[in-house]
Amino acid sequence: MEMDYNKTYNRILTDEEFMEIKQHGSSDYPFQYYYDNLELFDFHCIEWHWHREFEFLYVESGEVTCGIGEKQIILSEGEAIFINSKILHRFYASSGGIIPNFVCMPEFIAPENSLIYKKYILPIISSNIYFQRFQTDELWQTKIIQTMIKIMEIQGNEKIRELATLALMQDLWLTFYENVKLSDKGDVQTVDEVAQKRVQLIMQYIHENYNHNLSLDEIASHIGISKSTALNLFHRFLHTTPVNYLIGYRLQAASWLLKNTNKKVKTIAYESGFHNVDYFCRLFKKRYHLTPSEYRCTCLKLLSADPSLRTHK
Repeated sequence: MEMDYNKTYNRILTDEEFMEIKQHGSSDYPFQYYYDNLELFDFHCIEWHWHREFEFLYVESGEVTCGIGEKQIILSEGEAIFINSKILHRFYASSGGIIPNFVCMPEFIAPENSLIYKKYILPIISSNIYFQRFQTDELWQTKIIQTMIKIMEIQGNEKIRELATLALMQDLWLTFYENVKLSDKGDVQTVDEVAQKRVQLIMQYIHENYNHNLSLDEIASHIGISKSTALNLFHRFLHTTPVNYLIGYRLQAASWLLKNTNKKVKTIAYESGFHNVDYFCRLFKKRYHLTPSEYRCTCLKLLSADPSLRTHK
């Protein structure tokens, strides 16, 4: 099925607890399909976020690194993954990565007050499973992948799309529930909820104050933890340091300003938290492989060809 790439990309908006703000689907049909190409995202990355919806993602082409909680999983073409409700995650590809994916509220599969929900859905939400990888070397996982592909393909059929999607989702969930190991603690992927919450708070503080002078001392003390704890948490969950994450976020903010405003490079550097323009330009070129001016020119050419690519802060 030929589909246009999702163009509502680039910036994942979150609330103060880092939950994604965007509504997926609608209240009467809480399911949404996306056909994403990571090459269209800044840094080829869908940044850290979480949401109440379950997420199922398939790698149509390329190789995709999934950051999920403390884990990094590399998915190859033809593999897929399930991410549980409210789990912090991120997707990245060093080059092209086409990742059709869909999200749905748990209540889409069955009403929240129903026996089906309480017996077959709530145990997954309440478990310490926060992702499940699907590969083709196990029969039940192959069946999950095949059902996911059917769900994606049916999105082009307006006559039966909603009903067929629900039927296929229930079939997928039955296969998943029958085979996932809820009781075997040695086999499941667990999440440290307290640690994840602290990481979310640090990230949110950085997002709100990136344009100020921030030190590791200040970042850690704001959350009420030591510097060593902050470093350990970021290493566990994000595989970087708070300072490197801060620099990366400043560069993202600068890229947005370059793409969407006419402000001078010097002004953008200062507004993004860099107080040395030469240092900013060096870091920007190292990350984007373009100078700020070259990046702006490239974006202007793309926007003139397709205005829908303009993003909104």
